[in-house]
Order: sequence, then structure tokens, then C-alpha cells
Amino acid sequence: MILIVSSLNDGHYLAVLESLKSYNAESFLLDLSEFPQKYHLSISFEGRAVGRQYILTDGKDRIDLGDCGVVWWRRPQHFNIHDEIASATDRNFAVVEAASAWSGLWLSLDAFWINHPTLEEEGARKVYQLRKAQETGLKIPDTCITSSPADAAAFIKKHGSGNVIYKAFAGTEREWRETRLLKENEVDLIDSVKYAPVIFQEFIPGGVDLRITVIGDEIYTGAIYSEHASYKVDFRMVMDEAEIKPFELPPVLKAILLEYMRRLGLVYGAIDMRLTPEGEYIFLEINPSGQWLFVELATGQPISDALARLMISQDAQART
Repeated sequence: MILIVSSLNDGHYLAVLESLKSYNAESFLLDLSEFPQKYHLSISFEGRAVGRQYILTDGKDRIDLGDCGVVWWRRPQHFNIHDEIASATDRNFAVVEAASAWSGLWLSLDAFWINHPTLEEEGARKVYQLRKAQETGLKIPDTCITSSPADAAAFIKKHGSGNVIYKAFAGTEREWRETRLLKENEVDLIDSVKYAPVIFQEFIPGGVDLRITVIGDEIYTGAIYSEHASYKVDFRMVMDEAEIKPFELPPVLKAILLEYMRRLGLVYGAIDMRLTPEGEYIFLEINPSGQWLFVELATGQPISDALARLMISQDAQART
């Protein structure tokens, strides 16, 4: 069975589900926001044998999660604790206990993961992914990640305020910030970095933005021509303005990106790069659970189908 940890609100899950159905593949959606109110989890080990079970039940049906050959970790939801627990302290305790049980379960499953939550969390760390990019041979922008006003000022002076971008480490639906070009009048606010570290990078002007979707050994690339759009710093702000076309990466770069994924331990990843007018490919970042539908819809590339086929092939291997 293919286990998908996601929710019905995720359009990417729904797109892959359609492909899975077209192949008559069996899958089960686990929405963690329905735990523990809808689902119960029971993990059992036989004390003097090697038997074990990881049972998920809603009171009617029972599923042994140990039978899952593939697990797709697709933006899982937060636990929804019972309303009867009113105390904030008690609710926090319940969340921590639930997370501990599930985290141990994830580490115990003998399944093919896309991606394992531990590796996905590691791969999402900006500092770590930049180091691994360097080690793999990818070119990256000059970068300064700092909470020191003096170091930030020195980096800005080196490149010039109009040639530096700044961005956050992470974002949520509530707190999402686009990548921004540092303006001259913002230099006077540089002392505020003492409150929290900020990622400063050299701005790579012009060229073409590339969204590169890696699924196993397959690579799908969309070229995003946003240089004439109203916002040239972050294509996510102007996707409705930018033209998106299929793009073929050089074989050498493809090999480097696959090696990069291997070093991060990731099966799936959405990589952002920028192709400069001089022909340089500059790595910007990777999102281990990044979006691909906007590229698929614009280019016709069968990305959702490729993900479904990978799940099916790995599930078949698990059965043999």
C-alpha cells in the first residue's frame, strides 16, 4: 500500500492521486489533523519475538502501517487535540506526546520514503543546503547569514545596497515573506538584524529563473522568464505575469544535481536556480516539499505522473 501523509486541501496530492487511480494503484491518505480525534494509533511489540504492529484505526477499519511499501510525506498537517483538554500546558503536553509516538513510528517503518521527515527537515535548512551545494560543485551567490549588524554592513558595503537581497529562513501560510532587494533607505535599519539572523546574498541580475523538479532519477525543468515582469527578485510574486517554458539542462549539471540530492538523502526536491546572461547556472535553494503544479500546467511536463509512477514501482519492489 502507498501511504500519503497530506490532506485533501493540497492540490498536489490530488493531482498525484488522479495518476495513481489511472494505474489502479492502492493508496491511503493520512491527514494528521484527524489525530487523535478520528484516528487511534496502537504500536505493539512481542516481547520475546520479532513481531510488531503499527495499527491505525478509526474504530471501523484497521490498517497496519507496517504493510506500507511507500510513504509520501507531503506537507503533513498539525495534530488536532481533543477540545476536552482546556489547559494550554496540557494541550502542549498532548502534542509533544503525539509527536514523539509518530516520530518513533516514522523511524521504524521499512518503507521507501518521499522524503523521510528527518532528511526532509535537514534538507530544508538553508545553511546546510548551501554547504552541500558548494561541496557538490554547484555555484552559489556570495552569502552572509548573520545576526551581527557590523558583518551585515560589511557585506552590504562589499556589494552595494542595490546588489544585495535578503530573505527569511522559512515561512508559513500566515508568515510568508518574499525575497527582497535591499533598498538604500533600508540600510539605516541594519541594526535590527541583532534581533534575529538574516540571510543576505549577492543579487544575481537578469537571466532566467529555473524551477527544477527532481523525482528519483528524473528531472523536469521549467524556465521562468520574469525579467520583464513587475518584480524581478522573486518569481513567485509574478507567476501570473511570467512566461514559463520547458527547459533542458546540460547533462553535466543534471548529474551534479542528482549527486546533490543523493548527498541530502532526498528523493524529491524543487530546486531554484538562475541562469545568468553569461551562461552561468547559480544555485539559489532547494525546497524538499516545493510546488511543481504551476510548471506542469504551463509546460505540460508529466511531473505528477512521474511521482505516481515512482511510488508504484517502489511499492511493487516492496511486495517482492
